[in-house]
Parts: sequence; structure tokens; C-alpha cells
Amino acid sequence: MKRLLKDVRVIDFSWIGAGSYTTKILADLGADVIKIETAARLDTLRLTKPFKDGISGVNRSGYFADRNSSKRSITLNAKHPEGLALAKRLAADAHLVTNNFTPGVMDKLGLGYEALRNVNPSLVYASMSVQGAEGPDKNALGYGLTIAAVTGLLHMTGLPGREPAGTGTNYPDHIPNPGHTAFAILAALRHQRRTGQGQFIDLAQVESTQSMMGPDLMDYFANGVVQTRRGNRHPERAPQGVYRCAGADRWIALSVCSDEQWLALADALRLQAPPQWNGLPGRLAEHDAIDAAIQVATCAWDACDLAAALQARGIAAGMVQDARDVLERDPQLAARGHWVTLDHPEVGPSTYNSAPYRYSQASSTPTSPAPLLGQHTREVCRELLGLDDPAIDQLTRDGVLA
Repeated sequence: MKRLLKDVRVIDFSWIGAGSYTTKILADLGADVIKIETAARLDTLRLTKPFKDGISGVNRSGYFADRNSSKRSITLNAKHPEGLALAKRLAADAHLVTNNFTPGVMDKLGLGYEALRNVNPSLVYASMSVQGAEGPDKNALGYGLTIAAVTGLLHMTGLPGREPAGTGTNYPDHIPNPGHTAFAILAALRHQRRTGQGQFIDLAQVESTQSMMGPDLMDYFANGVVQTRRGNRHPERAPQGVYRCAGADRWIALSVCSDEQWLALADALRLQAPPQWNGLPGRLAEHDAIDAAIQVATCAWDACDLAAALQARGIAAGMVQDARDVLERDPQLAARGHWVTLDHPEVGPSTYNSAPYRYSQASSTPTSPAPLLGQHTREVCRELLGLDDPAIDQLTRDGVLA
């Protein structure tokens, strides 16, 4: 199947989470994403657990691997005058340049939008800082968890009356920020293809994260209501929760949306004299009693079997899966061919995520494993910069390609 972005070249200065996931989306769609790295300041994810076989190393991080499939890596010291010149030459023939540094960093390097637009007027330039390139907080530093905190997302997670529990992972790095940025980039590339014009994309990561909280923000601005933590409760659905099942640390999540589903649930679990569902979300005391009865009933079930039985009755339910379950037991992921095994040059066969979407006539699955640090330096220098081996060797000795 064809690759939608097979003719697009990306010079990728982004690192860590959101930026790297953005360019992974493009790389898996066929773009030639050239990841600019330097051994002097490694991408933090290269040093982040888990490591294959528990052995640390710059090429052994599973976290880094999952964010950097289908890319090429070159080591290039852009702080060196010759390295800066090479970076500009790469940008001159590229469709897109990306970074997720604090505003001003790329300008200080001589690689800001205005500098690169001078060598490539049709360039699309995407910058993903925490608070955007303008405004009083433009110099703010942060990662996924700090973005989740400053936007109020963490405030919404947890049980009523307790401290926020957090999302358990850097949610802004995985969903809203790479998703919004990739969408903006695709729109800009389409405009570039049609008109030959470039664009500057300034994405503030706090804004795309806040977009995930639209109803709660509107409730405050329109009604003055400050939403807060409610655990597994839902204002319009009940019962809803996560209930223990048979076995060690086995659970099921379920959500009832109507009288019909409530009666079906009561019948499946053989609950006694079920009251009508209508209005239940507001009757917390009654809800607690029903929760307790459900919990007693679900303990007798295997989580996978119960999920299948409830789904067959039209009830939203799913087994709470650990990592092994997701890899080995999830029938939907298996049916979609979500997991791809690629042979990494250092750690061997490794499992990679495919994109969560599919195209009818194009592929979006990873094509190659994450690159070794600088694995493609010589290849890119020959292919795109026209350098021969003696020149590459000299630049390496001089610390330019390092």
C-alpha cells in the first residue's frame, strides 16, 4: 500500500515526548524524518526506562523506540559554525522543520523560522513550546505532567475529597499535543503543495491540552461552576465504576447508560429487586449500595468472561488490562494488526505501536525500528549533502558530526 507522505522530508529537532510522537506520526505515514541529535546532549528518552533486558544504553530504551519508529538519525552539532551550515543545507531542501524547545532556543542557534525561511521560502516550520512563542509565560519550561497541572487536567483526576491522583502518565505528550500538531502540519503541507507557500505553526501545548476539557471550561465560564474530582462517577450514567473480579488484581470497568442496560446488568449479575435506573446518578447513597452489590457479584466472575457477557447484552464493559493483556489478549488490537514487530539492530525483535487509525488505500504502520544514535549520519551526508567519506570523516574528527 502507498505511503501518504512518501515525498515529504522533515528535519526534526524535537525530542522527548510530544515532539517526537508528532514526527513519529509523520514518519509512519511515509515521511523521511531525519532526527537531528548530538551526543553532547542526548534526547532524554534515550536514557529513560524501560531498557531491553534491563540493560541501560542510549539505543536500548523502549520508550525512545516507540516514539521514533520509521525515522533516520544523524548526529550534528548545530552550535559549531560548520554544523549550522549543514543544518541550513538540510532545511533548504526540506518540506518541514520541527522543534519543541522553549521560544528563542532555535533563534539563538541560527535556526529560527526567519533564518530558515531565507534559505527555503516554502518551508513549513512547526514549533511546540509549552506556552507558545508570545505572551507573559512564553519562557515557561515544562513536560507533560506540568502541562497537565497548569491546565487543571490533574485537578479533575482522583476521588472526591482527596488530593488529585494524576493521570498515571504524561497524557498531554501522548494524545492532545502530538495529535493537534500533526493535524496542523498536515493542513500546512496541503497548503504548501497547492500554493508553494510556507507557514509558521506556533502551537502552545497548554492550549491543546485545555481543549480536552471543553465542557468543564464552558461550565465555569457560562455557569460559574468549578468541576472537580468525582472518581469513577458520571453525572448521567450509573452504575459506573471499576469492580474487582476473580483472580489476583483483576478488574472490570462498566458503564450503564439506560434503564434497559441497568436491567440487563442486574439480570446478568443476578442482583435482587433492582430499582429503576432513571435518576440514579443523583442518588449517591443508593448508588453506593448498588456499587457494593455489584462488587460482590463481579468477584465470582473472570474479568474477560464477564466483559464478553455484558457486551453481548449491550452494556459498555471491558476488562482492565495490564501490559501483557494488551499485547497478548486484546482481540480488537490483534484484529487490527496494531502491534508490529521490527528487528532493531542492537536489541533485536521489538514490539511497536501502529497508528490508532487506518486508511483504506494507504499504510500507517511503522516501517523501520527506532534508529541507533547517529545511525544514518554517513548515509544522509552522502545522499542529501553530497559529502564524500573523507569529508565526513574530517567533520567527525572536528566535532561537527558528533
